[in-house]
Amino acid sequence: MAAKYRPVKGVPRWLLVILTTIGIGVSVCYIFRFTFGGLMVTQFGYHYLLIALFLPLAFLMIPATKGTAASKIPWYDILLAVLAFGVPFYLFLRANDILWYGWSARAPIEGLVTGMIIWLLPVEAARRAGGLPIALIALIMSFYPVFAGHMPGFLVGPTMSLERLISYHGFSTESIQGIPMQAFGRIIVGYLVFASALVATGGGQFFLNFALALLGHVRGGAAKVAVASSALFGTLTGASVVNVITTGSVTIPAMKKTGYPPYYAGAIEACASTGGILMPPVMGAVAFIMADFLGMPYTTIVRAAIIPSVLYFAALYFQADFFAAKTGLRGLPRSELPSLRQTLKQGWFYIFALAVLVFFLFYIRVETVAPFYATGALFAASLFRKETRPNLHRLVEFLEKSGTTLMEMVSILVPIGLVLGSLAITGLAYSLSSELVSIAGGSLPVLLLLGAVASYIMGMGATITACYVFLALVFAPVLIDVGVNPLAAHLFVMYCGMLSSITPPVALASYVAASVAGAPFMQTAAQAMRLGIMLFLIPFFFVLAPEFILEGSSLRSLLVISTAILGIVLASGGLEGYMWRLGKLVPIVRVIFLTAGVLLFLPYTWGDYWGIGIALLIAIGFWIVRRRSIPPAAVGASAL
Repeated sequence: MAAKYRPVKGVPRWLLVILTTIGIGVSVCYIFRFTFGGLMVTQFGYHYLLIALFLPLAFLMIPATKGTAASKIPWYDILLAVLAFGVPFYLFLRANDILWYGWSARAPIEGLVTGMIIWLLPVEAARRAGGLPIALIALIMSFYPVFAGHMPGFLVGPTMSLERLISYHGFSTESIQGIPMQAFGRIIVGYLVFASALVATGGGQFFLNFALALLGHVRGGAAKVAVASSALFGTLTGASVVNVITTGSVTIPAMKKTGYPPYYAGAIEACASTGGILMPPVMGAVAFIMADFLGMPYTTIVRAAIIPSVLYFAALYFQADFFAAKTGLRGLPRSELPSLRQTLKQGWFYIFALAVLVFFLFYIRVETVAPFYATGALFAASLFRKETRPNLHRLVEFLEKSGTTLMEMVSILVPIGLVLGSLAITGLAYSLSSELVSIAGGSLPVLLLLGAVASYIMGMGATITACYVFLALVFAPVLIDVGVNPLAAHLFVMYCGMLSSITPPVALASYVAASVAGAPFMQTAAQAMRLGIMLFLIPFFFVLAPEFILEGSSLRSLLVISTAILGIVLASGGLEGYMWRLGKLVPIVRVIFLTAGVLLFLPYTWGDYWGIGIALLIAIGFWIVRRRSIPPAAVGASAL
């Protein structure tokens, strides 16, 4: 576990295991519609029960401050944990009465007391799990309706009394029980459990070994392993920093060993780990919330995200390859790499489990139950090998991992629901949207730049989930109103929210990668920005051309994607100063390659014409040089 957690032992550890077991069981019963004595958990009560089972863990596992003794749980954390369980469990028991007697409009005295507790406790849990910025945002925005009537300009809104606001936040379906918790209870739980099962059973090591066996021996193999393994592992964890720590602890030393400078090794891992969150099929939690926002099947989000994420990782792969070729870096010795055959023999069931997930997602089209079938298939298949056969230790490890992940998600999603509730009831979201349109003068390019800046700033102080949810409510409707494809608008916000992970001054992924690599932070972050250039460009391109997200005609999508791939190759060569068969490139040639690449990547026909024209001139120049018997390696220094 990360350093922010207490070592959970004894009674707290078994509480973690027991509450997680019950929570997963409750989710299975709810999603599969199982009944007990003819009774079925209602959606309203189900959400309270999930909060009761997972929110207390935040106070048991995460100290209030860094200076708090890690080995002992203080009395106030025990009290907070008891309240975090008791209050939502009481509301779960009273769920039918809450609906029947309209507590969301005017709660009785016990409703006001319990409503205030379930309002403030998640904010403190968010501070511990997600950091102070997200807690402050949740706290201020949740109280906003109380003083909305006294705000200036477009910030003004209808004022609510504190009593009315407690009733609204605690018992309506728009705040604590809003879209974030609905998405969590309906679909996120299952996918996080599946991801935890893969990690707990050794899936992370399998994907790393698979990438090493497949790519470790080729030119610049260690960097290519970092790209591939982070793409595979990042989609499961949904957290760039966790990805850097997990895969980077192996890939960064390997890159340094084969000759990559420490800052470059750290930058590659930071970019790959950040992009892993964007890689289907899991994509952390954001994709599930996006599906609920848009009212679309989750498979539609996955389908749309495939091409942008592949293009992003392709750009990383080509740049790593060109850098290795330019500097003469070789791969790792085969004697130090795992055998591909042996790796597949030992871990075939991980691929089988992913295949089951894809089958139920895209063929059977049952996205809510798909991860549970995949988890069952994973555990069933693991019985075939003694080394992976489930035992008590592995089962407890799986439950601990699942409980920790689910606790963090509940601690962040409930406060996000408070923010959304306040934005919805005061109409502030629509006021902000109108103000943005006014500032931009209705210009789409200006709106996109404003959105990118807002996403970047939000990403510095909040998780990608919190950043996305806020801007999906405030900014995405603005883009949709000016004609942007709804799915492209929401993906734009999601992608731009990732920029702060590799961009100073925060750049958490770059900072952690620099620490692992023993490299200067700013140098690593600067290189990460250069390597991750596609993360800055892709969101703008799929807004301007929805064919990038497979919205539109198949022929047009094929053309846009094909020219984009060619553009990535040329732009990567220009950035790194090397191209296959041409060798090292002098500055003027690098500029020409970079220009041609960007033109080809632009989602406009005129860009394709100019880019292809420049590429043809490059090919003709290379052909002429070869006809004159000049060695190909010298072309970059003498041709064009």
